[in-house]
Amino acid sequence: MADLFEGYGLTAQKRRAPAVPAWDEMFDASGVARDSYRDIHASLGRMTQAELRGRTAALADSYLAQGVTFDFAGEERPFPLDAVPRVIDQAEWVRVESGIKQRVKALEAFLDDVYGPQLAVRDGVIPARLLSSSTHYLREAAGVRPANGVRIQVSGIDLIRDEAGEWRVLEDNVRVPSGVSYVISNRRVMAQTLPELFVSMRVRPVGDYPHQLLRALRAAAPEGVDDPTVVVLTPGVYNSAYYEHTLLARLMGVELVEGRDLFCSGGRVWMRTTAGPTRVDVIYRRVDDEFLDPLTFRADSMLGSPGLMLAARLGNVTIANAVGNGVADDKLVYTYLPDLIRYYLGEDAILPNVRTWRLEEPESLAEVLDRLDELVVKPVDGSGGKGLVVGPAASASELDQLRKRLQRDPRGWIAQPVVQLSTIPTLVDDGMRPRHADLRPFAVNDGKDVWVLPGGLTRVALPEGQLVVNSSQGGGSKDTWVVGTEPLRVSEQSVQEIVFDQATPTSSIPIITASHSPDHSPQDAPQQDQQQQQQQSAEAPRGGDAGC
Repeated sequence: MADLFEGYGLTAQKRRAPAVPAWDEMFDASGVARDSYRDIHASLGRMTQAELRGRTAALADSYLAQGVTFDFAGEERPFPLDAVPRVIDQAEWVRVESGIKQRVKALEAFLDDVYGPQLAVRDGVIPARLLSSSTHYLREAAGVRPANGVRIQVSGIDLIRDEAGEWRVLEDNVRVPSGVSYVISNRRVMAQTLPELFVSMRVRPVGDYPHQLLRALRAAAPEGVDDPTVVVLTPGVYNSAYYEHTLLARLMGVELVEGRDLFCSGGRVWMRTTAGPTRVDVIYRRVDDEFLDPLTFRADSMLGSPGLMLAARLGNVTIANAVGNGVADDKLVYTYLPDLIRYYLGEDAILPNVRTWRLEEPESLAEVLDRLDELVVKPVDGSGGKGLVVGPAASASELDQLRKRLQRDPRGWIAQPVVQLSTIPTLVDDGMRPRHADLRPFAVNDGKDVWVLPGGLTRVALPEGQLVVNSSQGGGSKDTWVVGTEPLRVSEQSVQEIVFDQATPTSSIPIITASHSPDHSPQDAPQQDQQQQQQQSAEAPRGGDAGC
């Protein structure tokens, strides 16, 4: 055991230890493994560091072969997957799952309201100026309502555990949340690389996600369509999440299309095929709002198709997730979610927010300006850590520049305390060390029920002391296991069946090379430029400033 965990928990002398230490998910304060990690800890204790490094290298090789890569400083690298999974006990997961469902229902009610009667504004729950000043509140989406009323078919709600081990919501992602492909792929390679860890634990599978997603998309079809045609709309091969677009389309058994594959006629959307035009009923879009329809939004867009919004307004096609959902991702709206949950659902929030200052309020602005070197400041419409400033790590000149920006545009920013995200044992260059992590559970809404994927995407900051978990800043991921309390008593054959069950969802997927670039004619150049622009969009798996 000493070989693998020797020196675990020691803080580097060059870095000042935080006043309140992070909550470690594997070990309690006395250094004893928590109940949910007991089997993992015992299994790791039977391995040498060299053996674990070998298995970690096998994970990287598997991802490289599949094309599961990301761009880091101009270099394509396999998306880092750590061999030590995150474990969440089923009893604890019940509360997390309930909190996610509650939040999605409240966000659905909010979006239906703000693009409709705006009762929450009338009743003083949320100020009208918040909507009118939100970058992602789109008046073009007013009155466009899916047949089954669902605007958030897929959501990714970012969670953290604070210093007391309490789950808190860091931000909401209900536009085009990304990263679920890594959940599915992580599980496949973990089941094949570390099969013995599935023996004594009831790990809930994640392979039902494509089925749940397809069911939700089909349920959102226009009225009178019994057998809808569903497509996945991608910006193209240059998008950082193209691997995910391809994987989901293949697993759902639907067509993956680009904007040039679609056209609108007679108020309906059609797909070009070798057999002739085929009507499209549901579009699972992975293209940002402003690129979807050049007749409604950006006239220079070549990523969408002219007329999509008209077809949606006429009720002839469903765009999932709905156009205009970005207003719910506004970090200022986030501060009102506990009030909105009480207003729409008559309930208290199950999962609390991180304490947040609204800088448009003069008293809050004054306090934040006075404590700028202690807090984390974020742009309300930022993503991927873009624009985020961690006060304690910023220089005096950076804080001076930030102070001027806040005074000039207080509506554009929020502030939060520096939260020491919980840590999980992670294999890094100098051995097994605690590293900060967040969690993005994915929820699917079919109009009748909100289904939450067991676990979700755990993103981990690999540099020591780093609180921003983005892969673009050196972060990686972990497989997330929701486990039961009863041990499995199985034969060797049963173990093989368990591994097969966990790995099956992607076993038939051929190798996909994310960097593959098909031949393009000269007139495709503008489209290539726009696709590259979207590589850093809010939907990228590296996105989300879930670090503070």
